[in-house]
Amino acid sequence: MEKKNIHIVLFEPEIPQNTGNIMRTCMACDATLHLIEPLGFILDDRSMKRASMDYADDLRLEIHDDLESFYKQMKGTCFYVTRYGKKAHSAFDYAAVEGDIYLMFGKESTGIPLDVLSNHLATCMRIPMVAQARSLNLSNSVAIVSYEVLRQLDFEGLSQTEVLKGEDWLLK
Repeated sequence: MEKKNIHIVLFEPEIPQNTGNIMRTCMACDATLHLIEPLGFILDDRSMKRASMDYADDLRLEIHDDLESFYKQMKGTCFYVTRYGKKAHSAFDYAAVEGDIYLMFGKESTGIPLDVLSNHLATCMRIPMVAQARSLNLSNSVAIVSYEVLRQLDFEGLSQTEVLKGEDWLLK
């Protein structure tokens, strides 16, 4: 069985620190990051670089002029993370998805455009939370949903032991 690739898609992200943190998450979970312009910052912003640390060199990053250009290159199924989703992010069977898995997150201030969401109701999802909460931080949301997908795929391709200091480092 061929490894499923995970893609994190940020629709017009606005806050460089969030995107920097997401870069770090993408590198750690072997996901490709897609940024759909316009961006609310300059990619070489100092605060974004600080958040992404030294992982940016190992990151697979694609930048798209707009949503249409993103869709033209997409090869797989796109899931949309939104407070309007009627299914929890954990309710989808990602192992059954044909092709790559794309997880789209909206801009911090307004989310994914409503017309995009209404055209993809079957793949809209939400992260369960108390009724009084509108949303979670974008970078936290990316980590929550990404790692649920990875869990369902048995963390394929990811190390489940400490590599840098050694698997038995705590026993020393």
